[in-house]
Amino acid sequence: MSFTKSSNPALTDKIFAKASYGTYEDVMTVSGTVNKIALMLLLVVSAASYTWGMYFDSVQTGGLSTEIMPWMIGGGIGGLILALITIFKPVWSPFTAPVYAVCQGLLLGGLSASFNAIYPGIVMQAVGLTFAILFMMLFAYKSGIIKVNKKFRTGVIAATGGIFIFYMATWVLGMFGVNMGFAFDNSLTSIGISLFIVAIASLNLALDFDFIEKSAQRGAPKYMEWYGAFGIMVTLIWLYLEILRLLSKLSSRN
Repeated sequence: MSFTKSSNPALTDKIFAKASYGTYEDVMTVSGTVNKIALMLLLVVSAASYTWGMYFDSVQTGGLSTEIMPWMIGGGIGGLILALITIFKPVWSPFTAPVYAVCQGLLLGGLSASFNAIYPGIVMQAVGLTFAILFMMLFAYKSGIIKVNKKFRTGVIAATGGIFIFYMATWVLGMFGVNMGFAFDNSLTSIGISLFIVAIASLNLALDFDFIEKSAQRGAPKYMEWYGAFGIMVTLIWLYLEILRLLSKLSSRN
């Protein structure tokens, strides 16, 4: 197994291996990638604030579905399309990654507002926990508390694959009317499942950090900073959504 392998579908070894061949005047750096991550976070928050405000304005006027749903649906579909384009065409990432961030922000803003309307304050808790986990995992990785070796990678990749299969199974079974409520209600079993998914999403951050650091050491081209930032955002958004879901389950038990 390659030392730069990641379970993040955006950060596959083949993509970085192809990008690393050749001579480039400007090469990828970790600091440059961090700057791109910060910019993408700003774009997500800016776009999310727009649909967040639209949500509460539309609630007051009674036009929720007609006002905000097109923005959320457009953001979700647009984000998916741009993610696929970015994965298959990393060289386009300086253009597609920022737009991806905007699209995801439009979706997350409306979705977060709907959760916050039911459970006031839950969004700030989810955001706080997401960033706390981000910095905790970064510290654990840089300090050597978490060592990204072959055994660690294999375990996280296998668990992430299992979660993906679980997602797909619940979706397919739901289409045939099979009730998978135990995975989405506020039971202890459902909360345990969410805790496990949050833990695996968090561990994926360590793989992403290692992947970007090793790829920068290999001298990947400059545009891969945007691609690396895109990969981190994919994991962060997944982590945030799972934390939001977990907190909603816990809040509904009160």
